Amino acid sequence: MLQTHDDQRVRTLTLDRPEALNAFDTHLYDAVREALEDAASSSDIACVVITGAGRAFSAGQDLAEMTSPPRENGRVVHGFPAFLRTVSRFEKPLIAAVNGLAVGIGLTLLPHCDLVLIAETARLRAPFTVLGVAPEAASSALLPEVMGRQRAAHALFTSAWISAQEAVDAGIAWRCVPLADLMPETLAVAREIAAMPIVSLVETKRLLLAPRRDAVDAALIREDAVFQRLVGAPANLEAIHAFMEKRVPDFRHLPPG
Repeated sequence: MLQTHDDQRVRTLTLDRPEALNAFDTHLYDAVREALEDAASSSDIACVVITGAGRAFSAGQDLAEMTSPPRENGRVVHGFPAFLRTVSRFEKPLIAAVNGLAVGIGLTLLPHCDLVLIAETARLRAPFTVLGVAPEAASSALLPEVMGRQRAAHALFTSAWISAQEAVDAGIAWRCVPLADLMPETLAVAREIAAMPIVSLVETKRLLLAPRRDAVDAALIREDAVFQRLVGAPANLEAIHAFMEKRVPDFRHLPPG
């Protein structure tokens, strides 16, 4: 489910559910969160790289789990919120190597990373409207910051695909490289960073996070409230059933609210 490899003060986390295109279920959220928390406290790890096994970085939330999410006292109980808190507060350099398909959290994770390298063949998508839900992972705040408001609005309203070069042009990614060069180039950058004093890296990361911390925390609260309202509602159920039945969802006759 998650491969962890440490070398030269760099921890590489490889999402390893290739049969599900590395889609996140609550167990994968928990595994990544625990690996990041361990890296944060380790004096032997200075930088973390996250990538995917197979042809996907991550296809996003596991839709099979979304149809019947675990609940407690009427509220969805899931590994996602704790994962997001850890990612958004992670105080060491975090680098993404986007090897392929990046959908949903596969995309919205990227603005939380300090550097993003992306394979030329990769594609990104924020599929929230087509799933009958709304933005997640503070992307309602971070994507406009990174991309500009109009590019972000188009991506979020339409659920349109974003090419690797468009991701670089929009500021989502730092560098676009051939797939064969992705991990060598990513690890070279990670090792260059990891050679620096950890205390300096941590203090620098804290300074970089400080201007956006309140905005991210507030966006996470707003988005969670909307998610609780929309998940399992008619539009979301129609989207999931259409996906499972391999058809185009039809939202025309659903109530507007």
